Amino acid sequence: MSSLKQKAISGASWSLTGRVIQHGVQFIIGIVLARLLLPAEYGLVAMALVFITISYVFVDSGFSSAIVQRKNLSSSDLSTVFYLNLGVSILVFIILYLSAELIADFYNESQLIKIVRILSFIVILYALTIVQNSLIKRDVNFKLKARIEIVSQILSGIIAIYLAYKGYGVWALIWKSLLNQIFINIQLWLKNNWFPSLEFSKSAFIELFSFSSRILIADIIDRVYNQAHRLVVGKFFPPSELGFYTRAEQFKNLPSYAISNSLMSFLLPVFSKMQDEPERLKNAARKVLKIIMFFNINTLFLMGIIAKPLIQVLLGERWLPSVSYFQLLVFVGLFYPLHAINIQVIIALGRSDLSIRIEMIKKIVGIPAILLGIFVSIKAMIIGMIFTSLIALAINTYYTNRLINFGIIEQFKCISSNFIIAIIMTIILLPIQYFLKSFLSQVTILIILMILGSLIILLFSKILEMEEYFVLREIILNIKNRRKH
Repeated sequence: MSSLKQKAISGASWSLTGRVIQHGVQFIIGIVLARLLLPAEYGLVAMALVFITISYVFVDSGFSSAIVQRKNLSSSDLSTVFYLNLGVSILVFIILYLSAELIADFYNESQLIKIVRILSFIVILYALTIVQNSLIKRDVNFKLKARIEIVSQILSGIIAIYLAYKGYGVWALIWKSLLNQIFINIQLWLKNNWFPSLEFSKSAFIELFSFSSRILIADIIDRVYNQAHRLVVGKFFPPSELGFYTRAEQFKNLPSYAISNSLMSFLLPVFSKMQDEPERLKNAARKVLKIIMFFNINTLFLMGIIAKPLIQVLLGERWLPSVSYFQLLVFVGLFYPLHAINIQVIIALGRSDLSIRIEMIKKIVGIPAILLGIFVSIKAMIIGMIFTSLIALAINTYYTNRLINFGIIEQFKCISSNFIIAIIMTIILLPIQYFLKSFLSQVTILIILMILGSLIILLFSKILEMEEYFVLREIILNIKNRRKH
């Protein structure tokens, strides 16, 4: 087995394990907090995080991708990026701090002044981790990354639960975000061997920025567009509705972002090493696409079917308005991994210029969905997002087809078996759920449907002899063997 393949499998194993555990921990903590806090309190934090999340893009400025993609790196390159990130983060912090009153006025929520100002500190904390995290990704050292993120989630989560139990309300969520980033910082700087030197290279900045600037523009467009939906819900609807919407998003993101990103986080460093071998890159992208979409399609369909008992049992009846939002968002999340994989291929090939063009076109196409949220309803906005996602996928795959001859038709052929399984599962489970709800508790129904759904997925994956099923089995065996040793 080649060194690159070993690193890829090892990276996938640790990335998958770490991400599943991390999001499992985060999910459990979220359930406990949701039972202690009100939807409106989640909505307030979500309003503030719209602006914090957008600011991350400016702090990073695309340099994290530049570090991972660059073939040769010097100490001067890394130190230059570090000081740039830190300098920009301080500037962004000042802007956010001074803009807190304007943000509060925009939402007509005076509580947001203090919330935004406290959460703004996260921006500086985040800047201190960018180079460190990029080096870990570059080395495909996801074992270390997984451990750091899991420990941080557990510690910050325990403290947040304690604060919520003691009646601190919205501040439990705020301190959770701050402490999580603090714990990540402490571990990264203790575990990683890199430290910045007192040097700043203008030539290194120019060279790195020539690549990262194009990533920056694309990321700004993408991040602003993605946060625009929350901005609309927060502006035109009560905070509780934003709480329901963000909770539905979190359920949708569990497979489509959590499991998918766990595997995609190592794609750029691995794909970048294949940038001179288009056919090899195409084969690698095909395999990863199959694995990720196997998880994503089947898990999202199953979660959509059991949405009502799932949310009622885990969060309680006051969160039931999230059900309809989540069931629609399932169809938004279905193709997220395809978007991300295609973009990773384009960036790995050094064509960050194309990523700007793609993001511009996709976001223009997505404007009608945002307008539906403003003038019609949240559900209308989500339906618009579904159609936007399909159009955006066609745009993404057009360029991938040009670069490595891997277009939308071939990509859909790769994942067609997953849709067959998902449809079979839906046909079987929906009547069973309807029949059981008249005489069984929601907890019992949830357990039965989850078991049946999982068995259907595994059974038909084996019957159809799906390649991704056997690759996943190899990854799981790899994880087990590593634990033994």
